[in-house]
Amino acid sequence: MYTIEQIKTIHLEITQKCQAACPMCDRNQNGGALNPHIKLDELTLQDCKRIFTPEFVSQLKKMYMCGNLGDPVIATDTLEVFDYFRQHNPNIWLNMHTNGGAKKPEWWRELAKVIGNNGDVTFSVDGLKDTNHLYRQNVNWDIVDQSMRAYIEGGGKVRWDYLIFEHNQHQVEEARQYAESIGVHKFQAKKTGRFITTTSEAKQSHQAVNRKGKDTQELKKPDKKYQNKALTKQGALLQKYGSMDNYYDKVPVWCKVKDEGSLYISAEGLALPCCWTAGRMYKWWHKDPKVEQIWNHIDDVGGKQMLDAKNGLDKVFNTGIFDSIEKSWNIDGCSNGKLKVMWWWDNNTMQDSAILDGNL
Repeated sequence: MYTIEQIKTIHLEITQKCQAACPMCDRNQNGGALNPHIKLDELTLQDCKRIFTPEFVSQLKKMYMCGNLGDPVIATDTLEVFDYFRQHNPNIWLNMHTNGGAKKPEWWRELAKVIGNNGDVTFSVDGLKDTNHLYRQNVNWDIVDQSMRAYIEGGGKVRWDYLIFEHNQHQVEEARQYAESIGVHKFQAKKTGRFITTTSEAKQSHQAVNRKGKDTQELKKPDKKYQNKALTKQGALLQKYGSMDNYYDKVPVWCKVKDEGSLYISAEGLALPCCWTAGRMYKWWHKDPKVEQIWNHIDDVGGKQMLDAKNGLDKVFNTGIFDSIEKSWNIDGCSNGKLKVMWWWDNNTMQDSAILDGNL
């Protein structure tokens, strides 16, 4: 797939910990009980130094922290890890994705100094004071607002990503205006893919619960003008292929991370091509998470301990895991071993499977 020398981007999940309970996040069960398959792992500064040597850091163009399961703002050594990357590569682009609901203003101002002009922070804020918590459960709006302001005051650039649901669609323009008033560099209203499934069944809503298992917000799709285009494209795929399984079997593969030279490091320290492949490892609704295809590739190279980048990235590359994944793309059908979760491209429908997997 690629060599260590070809890696230009690192996608780092520094922790599996998070103070939030977003109902469509695999970290918890619809916003309630914790995913039983995870152990709240977290990488320290020393772990990162073992994984990313100064020489390796110097070859990179970009490093961003964005977890499948956790929020970097909760990790103990987030600031120090960013500083380590900046020290060894003054030109690297640094970015962090966060709900923004933690840390004191001083921490955010210091982060702004470390990241500087060559980077930004993406705040995932889905509404205003009266609505953000409906999806970002347990996130305090006042802390989020304070954090964004402090980062901007420190000289940092803020990007505000706003997922549109039925319950917050009426506030999109109000939020955009508010973002401009506090100095947000870029506001993006996102047409979420969270109502798209890998099956042929349409998903109309999603019931959120709290940590006691009681119903909270019923999350619903927004009006059509705010819906992800993949929702309608999925209908075209079903007409053409008959089912989503047939689509996955027949469509050729195009790998985004291969072209970009991007590598994903999980909070366990595991090296995999991307968050999509790593994201299939611990689905909470499976009694045995190893029913997912990605585990076949992991077990074939000797188990996940062989992918532990804390023992050296070169050792992970020598396992052949990346070549194994790439070779699977040419297998005839997912039931025969073609990896289902990857960026696939259909020249006729211009649709990729990452969107259809509902992880946007």
